[in-house]
Amino acid sequence: MKVVNLKQAILQAWKERWSDYQWAINMKKFFPKGATWDILNLAEALLEQAMIGPSPNPLILSYLKYAISSQMVSYSSVLTAISKFDDFSRDLCVQALLDIMDMFCDRLSCHGKAEECIGLCRALLSALHWLLRCTAASAERLREGLETGNPAAGEKQLAMCLLRLEKTLSSTKNRALLHIAKLEEASSWTAIEHSLLKLGEILASLSNPQLRSQAEQCGTLIRSIPTMLAVHSEQLHKTGYPTVHAVVLLEGTMNLTGETQPLVEQLMMVKRMQHIPTPLFVLEIWKACFVGLIESPEGTEELKWTAFTFLKIPQVLVKLKKYCHGDKDFTEDVSCAFEFLLKLTPLLDKADQRCNCDCTKFLLQECSKQGLLSEASVTNLMAKRAADREHAPQLKSGENANIQPNPGLILRAEPTVTNILKTMDADHSKSPEGLLGVLGHMLSGKSLDLLLAAAAATGKLKSFARKFINLNEFTTHGNEELAKAASVRALLFDISFLMLCHVAQTYGSEVILSESSTGAQVPFFETWMQTCMPEEGKILNPDHPCFWPDSTKVESLVALLNNSSEMKLVQMKWHEACLSISAAGESDGQGGGDSGLSHPFPSPRKSQITSRGRCAVWQCVLWLGLWPMCGCWGWMSARSRCR
Repeated sequence: MKVVNLKQAILQAWKERWSDYQWAINMKKFFPKGATWDILNLAEALLEQAMIGPSPNPLILSYLKYAISSQMVSYSSVLTAISKFDDFSRDLCVQALLDIMDMFCDRLSCHGKAEECIGLCRALLSALHWLLRCTAASAERLREGLETGNPAAGEKQLAMCLLRLEKTLSSTKNRALLHIAKLEEASSWTAIEHSLLKLGEILASLSNPQLRSQAEQCGTLIRSIPTMLAVHSEQLHKTGYPTVHAVVLLEGTMNLTGETQPLVEQLMMVKRMQHIPTPLFVLEIWKACFVGLIESPEGTEELKWTAFTFLKIPQVLVKLKKYCHGDKDFTEDVSCAFEFLLKLTPLLDKADQRCNCDCTKFLLQECSKQGLLSEASVTNLMAKRAADREHAPQLKSGENANIQPNPGLILRAEPTVTNILKTMDADHSKSPEGLLGVLGHMLSGKSLDLLLAAAAATGKLKSFARKFINLNEFTTHGNEELAKAASVRALLFDISFLMLCHVAQTYGSEVILSESSTGAQVPFFETWMQTCMPEEGKILNPDHPCFWPDSTKVESLVALLNNSSEMKLVQMKWHEACLSISAAGESDGQGGGDSGLSHPFPSPRKSQITSRGRCAVWQCVLWLGLWPMCGCWGWMSARSRCR
């Protein structure tokens, strides 16, 4: 059979009882590819045939639903077709049309040209007018039914109309589309206002408070559409506060170890000067944290930003709460800020991909722990984010599926820092082996960097460093010890020295240095770091006594390195050995300088130190002490002549 028009094709499909997918295949065969289904008015033709009788034709309706789901027809064409139906006395037909609207009215979209997008706005406006007319007709039937003693007929249909009306208008996006349509079609908006007034008059005579309240809410939403831009105009101009962003990024990048109070005062000053609402203020802080986390380099810097975001910022917010109106209001503001944050789906997805976890979940749990969010808010926000993550790109790949996420590791490291500090307070002389075991666990994998980042973010890094300085000082001397105890002491000195070097290089020497107090003896490591350890912008003084150790001790150490098959650890004074090893290495270095060598480490001596010393500190000291001077052979030659 040769099909000559769309109506014939639909009737043939109905007569032969084609399934929905079979109908779609045949329709594409019958009609040329050039013409779109909207131009052929497919949606209108299907509805016209489906609504001929007192009840809708289910088979033809299935064709329309398939066309909507497969995007054969646009949303605008379907809405326009629905708005042309005006026999509201046919309950089953009205219910079928409401069900079709329910398929897509909460996710309207248009991917065509600008004219097609405007067409969607106009179609939605027509559908809104149709819904109001349908609601008014149902309310009129309900009123007549109450008078005749049969209210059930109109009440069910009125409830359905109000439900679809409320669902359509509850979407801010839909109201924005209606606002655009109002600007395009002023006369159509006038008709909607008249329909709204008529509906209000009819509902005023009804006694059902639930239906009246629901209708009033819908009316309020419709009346708010013309003022959408006026209400939100100031917020549209103030969608971001770059000053807050800059303060947070600077703090997270440069000052993780700093106190929280100065940061709190800086942020509050910016908030007051720019009159930032508290929810947007907290939102901007979170945005800056996630941007910093995403952009941070891999390694130590990433751990720093993770600790800053998940440990330090919640503590900052706890202090900010004291400056704001009250605990309850601030909790609501934080919850509102997270609601805004959840709308920034690309930002959160990128952070989740970078950290290989649900960052929002960890953040919500920490905020709840700090009393910044109620349990109900946390549960609600987690559920919303979980729903968003279902539609996100695949966040876990085969390569990083087994990698533990840094946020979880950082949050677990924070209580571990407290436990280590308590352990370090004990008497080191009683159980040095147990202490050595604790330090061994700290050095496995990236545990040390995690612990240091957690300590820095919680303000415990200075105390952490002070404990290890005391341990290092304790291990410099040994009194009447056995070989095993001497070996443990050497390892404790080794580990504590290298850990302190790592802390100083990662977080700055100011974390190590103690406050000056008159009469107090300065620990060895502080003295060595100030005088011998090179830092950026720091010039070492070659005439300092630390570079001129006792020659007898140097010669003794050189002889020990040259002649001993095994390093003697008993009663070894490690701080003196650290000062002498530079000179011992330099004794070969100056000879190398005279013979034209360019590297400050002579190979024979270096191999002796690495193989017999058992203590990596000496290698560290050699590198730190001699390498900055490897280009200064003139100074070394002068020093040689002086000797």
